[in-house]
Amino acid sequence: MKIVFIIIGLIVLVIVVFAIYRFIIVKRQNSKLNKERFERVKELYEKLESGQDLTEQNILPYAQNILTRQTAFQLLEEHNKTNLFPKEYYSLIKGAESSLANWLEFPTELDACPDEIEHIKRVTFDFDGENNFVHYEVFKYCVNEPHWAAKDGWSLGVVGPYFDDSKPYDFAQATFSRISSKFDNVAADEEAKWVHENISMRG
Repeated sequence: MKIVFIIIGLIVLVIVVFAIYRFIIVKRQNSKLNKERFERVKELYEKLESGQDLTEQNILPYAQNILTRQTAFQLLEEHNKTNLFPKEYYSLIKGAESSLANWLEFPTELDACPDEIEHIKRVTFDFDGENNFVHYEVFKYCVNEPHWAAKDGWSLGVVGPYFDDSKPYDFAQATFSRISSKFDNVAADEEAKWVHENISMRG
């Protein structure tokens, strides 16, 4: 019996040590990623902070890049200059696309920005049975070699919930992807329903 307790104790110790190690590694990776993200928009940030004159053309490269689009809009919003944000990128789909790409980039998720991403459809649910609707934007995405997920092809990602009065860059708290959910095997409606019930409603 004593040996059993020792074995259980060792197993628990290994699990705790691994959890602590994982926490430290992820924290370092996230810190590194946040620095990289700031570097991407540093020039725009400095120009806004110093009050330099900017045009829509100055903002366009940031709006075109799905990894800087969301942050660029937020920076402009903080400085009351959203009028400079290119109109072609001011939509729920463009905002949701950027939100998903940034979420996937986290080390605990895909740990990369998708090489390809496509909007599939909007999926809508009656939130409370009283014609109060929530919407989710569903995308498919893939990465190229040598990323470990390249062999799996297209995966599904869901962004939301959005409401009828949501603005393009409102925070989408249920941005999520079960990276194992493959486009060929899971319907967009089914994936959106899973996110709605398991992420959004439990958030």
